[in-house]
Amino acid sequence: MFIKKRINLGLTHPMRARLRNHGLHTVCEEASCPNISECFSRGTATFMILGNVCTRRCRFCGVASMKEGGTLKPPDKDEPEKIAKLAGGLGLRHVVITSVTRDDLEDEGAGQFADTIRALRHSREGGDPGLAIEVLTPDFHGRKDLLDKVCTAGPNVFNHNIETVRRLTPMARSNADYDRTLAVLGYVGQRYPNILVKSGLMVGLGERPQEVVETLQDLCNSGCRAVTIGQYLAPSKRHMEVAEYVEEEQLKEYKVIGEKIGLTHVFSGPFVRSSYVAEMTVAEDFSPPQTHGGSYGSKPGA
Repeated sequence: MFIKKRINLGLTHPMRARLRNHGLHTVCEEASCPNISECFSRGTATFMILGNVCTRRCRFCGVASMKEGGTLKPPDKDEPEKIAKLAGGLGLRHVVITSVTRDDLEDEGAGQFADTIRALRHSREGGDPGLAIEVLTPDFHGRKDLLDKVCTAGPNVFNHNIETVRRLTPMARSNADYDRTLAVLGYVGQRYPNILVKSGLMVGLGERPQEVVETLQDLCNSGCRAVTIGQYLAPSKRHMEVAEYVEEEQLKEYKVIGEKIGLTHVFSGPFVRSSYVAEMTVAEDFSPPQTHGGSYGSKPGA
């Protein structure tokens, strides 16, 4: 089995131009997301703060790393306002903010997340209650003070990806820990019950189906409510090889199992990514997209 998705670069030009005019980055571009032409053409993007060079080097990730010669830059103090201005100009109702990992900074970038959330809130006159803000953060080494800094700024969704199963974590993730990820999600879920806790994992790295089920159970036990599951696609020959292209029926089965376990939202499909159609995670009702041959769904009462 092999999967391929056509990317129409022409559809991305208008959004790319607006991003460059504001000096902003997106994970869509930096991580070579296969959904970029679809998302950019409908005016959505996942903003990536704190530059485009990471202090870690995960073997699955296409983002540039300082370990490969990338140059770290100081945080742009105007970045939060730039994002708020562009998001307002695009009329976005659901804004996703992620970042490179910045282990070099004293607060590991938590302050920039908080400032961006506040800028988005303040940019809407009177504070727009209909604006949903989702953050996809690094683990901040599990530091509760940094998690508090982000969460007290008021995101609607806190997302931190577990990425893969326990056994493969040391091989795939740089300076990360499976149990630390669960602890991060658990802390946010317990301390901030009004924030929806979300995570994501890739399949096709060599995991066994039972390990995926165990990971879904661990996420649910930690207080995570929403999970995305998608096929790993190697960004280049330098990255981890794809061990397997998981059958669509298996991806559908993971969705069913996740919901039975107790997760309220499970999005599972070949091209599903952690921030793809992110607005559906918090929507009360939605019509599942039909374009990817994937399986999408939620349970009522989320």
